[in-house]
Amino acid sequence: MHKVEDKGRSLLLDSLPTEVEVLDSTLREGSQARGISFTLKSKIRIVLELDKIGVHIIELGWPGSTPKDIELFKAVKEYELVNARIAAFSSTRKKDFSVDKDPSLNAVLDSGSDLVVVFGKSWKKQCKTILNVSPEENMNMISDTITFFRDHGLEVIYDAEHFFDGYFEDQEYAVQTIKMADNCGASRIVLADTNGGMLPHQIMMVVRNVLPCIKKPLGVHMHNDSGNAVANTIMAVLSGASHVQVTINGLGERTGNADLCQVLPNLELKLGIRALKSKLPIEQRLRGLCYLSNMVYEAAGIPRNPYQPYVGEYAFAHKAGVHIDAITKNYGAYEHIEPELVGNKRMITVSDLSGRSTIVAKIANELGVSLDKKEEIVGSLLSEVKKMGLKDLELDNADATVYLTFLKHFNLYRELFEVTEWMTVAEGCVDASRAYGLIRVKVRGETQVEGSEGVGPVNAIDLALRKALMKNYPELNRVRLTDYKVILPEISRDTASIVRVFIEFTDNDNVWRTTATSTNLVEASVSALVQGLDYYLQRSRIKANNG
Repeated sequence: MHKVEDKGRSLLLDSLPTEVEVLDSTLREGSQARGISFTLKSKIRIVLELDKIGVHIIELGWPGSTPKDIELFKAVKEYELVNARIAAFSSTRKKDFSVDKDPSLNAVLDSGSDLVVVFGKSWKKQCKTILNVSPEENMNMISDTITFFRDHGLEVIYDAEHFFDGYFEDQEYAVQTIKMADNCGASRIVLADTNGGMLPHQIMMVVRNVLPCIKKPLGVHMHNDSGNAVANTIMAVLSGASHVQVTINGLGERTGNADLCQVLPNLELKLGIRALKSKLPIEQRLRGLCYLSNMVYEAAGIPRNPYQPYVGEYAFAHKAGVHIDAITKNYGAYEHIEPELVGNKRMITVSDLSGRSTIVAKIANELGVSLDKKEEIVGSLLSEVKKMGLKDLELDNADATVYLTFLKHFNLYRELFEVTEWMTVAEGCVDASRAYGLIRVKVRGETQVEGSEGVGPVNAIDLALRKALMKNYPELNRVRLTDYKVILPEISRDTASIVRVFIEFTDNDNVWRTTATSTNLVEASVSALVQGLDYYLQRSRIKANNG
């Protein structure tokens, strides 16, 4: 059972809320990140997954500004959500418009949502420079908009845009804007660090000063421009905020927002503050976090951040021998939580710098075999790893290559296919280029010869190899390449230099990587390709045999 350790927590008990409401803004704020665009199908998947883990509110979009968001509101109505409420987003009314004539506000009513997040100005300077209205008119715009939505039966969350900057410029006016929202019936008042420039001590001071000024629950919306979005969010909660706005993987304008994948475990696992509606025990509530993070990276079409706290692939990766030796005795020696609590897993990294402790830990982690460091096979494997290092193979990011090596040393490897011959031909002209691959593969005693045309020699061979294997191993249809890199290990401009190839594969559930070196780029690529497909088949075979 996970136990929330004190570590200073008792000093904060007077100000700690027991629960915090979480609003996820990935589909609105996250979509504003450069290079990010979600399909309707992806948005629905994200909504369902957020509802599954127990987020309180999902901000779908801004129907008054983005017409395609209206389609999403309609689509979501087909699904019955268990935990989450759906919210629309809106600005205050436009200047010189009455609320009933403002098309943006009426689009929110048409969305069918019974909850709306309204943002308004709290920085006096921006009233004039951005909205071109007087501070008094800005107050009227806030009042009119909240009253309009309340009169139509909607619950209103008020987001005070640029609140912290506004507070430090004109404290009295900034507080007047949120008092107006409070008095007009907003159910929560949210202070936004829209420029993302605040530091934790500033957040603490402002939140504590503002809390007595309003009657409704206080929330925060943090941007990450100074790298403090998560810290500022946590500090706000420690200072009395009970509502937080986040995005998955911290996606958002410029450098992003407070990352849901960090805020949730910090609240739940570190502070013992309930931040999800899920009825599961604390040991199970966050187990879907890694899946959620990876799903959103895939939906957004951007690479995963392997160094991301909690959910990154390397968040619990260990390479130093001293660290690995220690965690085999006590995970807490170099891990702040058990990785399984957030759906992650420990990674033991093998490299030419590894010692016996690393080999023993890796074998236990990958094959479930317990060995003593003094056993002969450990020394044999260590020698093999060192030899691979001498061949310029960089193993610390090639888990599949290491796995296949281990299988062979333990006589667990079974040859499922053998590439006996391959050939590529590339031709080019001014307007276009073509490549052809021909491969001979021995599968279950039969020889398969297949050819294919590709966008380059490596792609051609990859397609030909899959054609040769697909008849016997149709499950390979799930495997796809997600990354292909060529590196020169030596600083050389010689065309006969050794090249190192890294290839990353996925089946949508798992990610694995292989590496190979050669003076022939295509040869190294073919070797890495073969390893990647072989790894998938070997791992599936062993998993099936073990039940």
